[in-house]
Amino acid sequence: MPAIYPFTAIVGQERMRRALVLNAVDPRIGGVLIRGERGTAKSTAARALAALLPQVKVVADCRFGCDPDRPAQWCTECRERHDRGESLPVAMRVTPFVNLPVSATEDRVVGTLDIEKAIQKGVRAFEPGVLAAANRGMLYIDEVNLLDDHVVDVLLDAAAMGMNIVEREGISFTHPARFILVGTMNPEEGDLRPQLLDRFALSVEIRGIRDARDRVQIMERNLAYEADPGHFRDEWMSKEKELSEQIDKGRYLVDEVRYTSSNLLSIAALTSSLNVDGHRADLVILKAARAQAAFEGRTSITDRDIALAAELALPHRLKSGPFQREEMGMEELQERIEQLQKQAASQTRQESQSELGDEEGSSSKKV
Repeated sequence: MPAIYPFTAIVGQERMRRALVLNAVDPRIGGVLIRGERGTAKSTAARALAALLPQVKVVADCRFGCDPDRPAQWCTECRERHDRGESLPVAMRVTPFVNLPVSATEDRVVGTLDIEKAIQKGVRAFEPGVLAAANRGMLYIDEVNLLDDHVVDVLLDAAAMGMNIVEREGISFTHPARFILVGTMNPEEGDLRPQLLDRFALSVEIRGIRDARDRVQIMERNLAYEADPGHFRDEWMSKEKELSEQIDKGRYLVDEVRYTSSNLLSIAALTSSLNVDGHRADLVILKAARAQAAFEGRTSITDRDIALAAELALPHRLKSGPFQREEMGMEELQERIEQLQKQAASQTRQESQSELGDEEGSSSKKV
């Protein structure tokens, strides 16, 4: 098997790379949808990210790769073994990368329960599906817009809950399904329904690079990779290792990242001013901003983190129309956040002055 093209060797496409890295730092963000024309390194980037992700600690003989340090997220089998007093062996394994075919059915995705065996022998027999294989790894869906809508719904539900629950005829089986969800698509081949589009936490629209020098660099690097994949990857290994370690540190730090009431107000004011429907965008921006701070080794979020997160969380949620655009740059978002904060501060001062005036009026009446 040839060496995977290095993630750090990808030229340009900064938003796409940032969206993927933030999901690697915190898979709870909810995945990323990469929309773009053919030949823009969409699938290359997804496979490259999976190759540099750090190893994960698992229950060695668990079919689902349960995390031994998080009992609340164990599968049914691990919980039953623990309840019987068994010790669960621990091992390290490479982060799995699972490619979901467009023809996948619901049973292939969630897994199946053997009802006949359960009735005849009283044994719960569960055949794992794609969600089990992808747990604590990456689930990649190429041409997600061509996948059956119901299957996409099932995938997004599992990604949101972090668990896969299969129930048939009164028999149920549960296992963790925490994975980095990456979907790619070419809009020329049809789009996703708005309801499904909104379920992807982040979205990136990418296009072919227009700068001639960057295009030359792409050609040179691809020719070098095709000539000797192993040697090419070795040349980039130091940068790959550095990024992998940074992601690993971010994963441990992300739960310690603090946010203030002012940060929450900034996010809410931003989404409200842009007429974003629902509240999913607010939560996604907060999670992505925390991941951005953790990735940079900080334990508190800034307006810049919020703007960077909003740049990825809002494009597919902004209503298109003659006076609304589908994309806003990070600088413009940061300016808007600052404007909203100034407005809020001004309003607070006016309210304080008004309250003070009321108190003075009340005092003069008493005199």
